[in-house]
Amino acid sequence: MRMATVTHADTGCGSVGSLLRSWRERRGISQLELAGRADSSARHISFIETGRSKPSQEMVLRLADRLDVPVRERNALLLAAGYAPGMRRPRWTTRR
Repeated sequence: MRMATVTHADTGCGSVGSLLRSWRERRGISQLELAGRADSSARHISFIETGRSKPSQEMVLRLADRLDVPVRERNALLLAAGYAPGMRRPRWTTRR
């Protein structure tokens, strides 16, 4: 029997900042390192994570890419930031 894991995408909870912070911490990188990877500043990453700044759709996708976030969770990030999901799961991964 497989154990199901509950993700932020399943629960629909969390702000985009808290979700990004969670992914950054899972990957074990600092705000400064993520900023360098995403061509941003550590201050901007901090502001996004604390909710002081609303990231653009492009920034959400760039951060998700640099954090190697799976497609399903990228959609959750987009939704949490107020954007429509932009990525679809491959057909072979959809449930029937």
